[in-house]
Amino acid sequence: MNLHAIRAIYIYEMKRFFRTILESLLSPVISTTLYFVVFGAAIGGRIEEVEGVSYAAFIVPGLIMLSVMTQAISNASFGIYFPKFIGTIFELLSAPVNFLEIVVGYVGAAATKALMIGSVILITASLFVDLDIQHPWIMVLFLVMICVSFALFGFIIGIWAENFQQLQLIPLLVITPLVFLGGAFYSISMLPPAWQVVTLFNPVVYLVSGFRWAFFGVADVGIGYSLLAVGVFFGLCLGAVWMIFKTGYRIKS
Repeated sequence: MNLHAIRAIYIYEMKRFFRTILESLLSPVISTTLYFVVFGAAIGGRIEEVEGVSYAAFIVPGLIMLSVMTQAISNASFGIYFPKFIGTIFELLSAPVNFLEIVVGYVGAAATKALMIGSVILITASLFVDLDIQHPWIMVLFLVMICVSFALFGFIIGIWAENFQQLQLIPLLVITPLVFLGGAFYSISMLPPAWQVVTLFNPVVYLVSGFRWAFFGVADVGIGYSLLAVGVFFGLCLGAVWMIFKTGYRIKS
């Protein structure tokens, strides 16, 4: 494996992030504060606890998931789309670098950015509520797996997109609604029985539920199903990326 190529891609992408680090980190802090003001104060005044956890603390895993997923997708999709847009991707493809090294460089950088933003949100949330994380290592494992998986998904979107508008299409119209409807700010046990069954078809439910279990030891679905869901999603994204480079889909044309 060409570690020099991976390092070059990774450092280039991280430098782009650090050039706008103030905006990149300030935005999630402001968003998290607004969520706590709206959800924690307004709704939390009516719903004091959910499954034995204060509502303000209960929404923290959902807030982190919402930002981490969208940031991982956005950073990875833009990272690979921009070279394709300006034509420099052909220089990368003609270099002695295989597809795995390209993916590791871009996806690794995007996952690192999402992980940093998730950490900032966690620190910000701890200023509003007391967080006693019951399974910290499981929480870190979940966070890393989700950052990497959704960065891979964003990489696929960046290859698929034909313009800048399409880069935001799936994060805004698919991922964000799925997170909001996936128990990020409520427990699915609060829904009517019929809707609980329907919600279980939302894959984000398993991600949010597993991440919340790592915090509080409570979950809407079993932790095993959550880990399986992350693993399956990661495998599907990895397989899709392999097929893209094998066929040259929207890369060589």
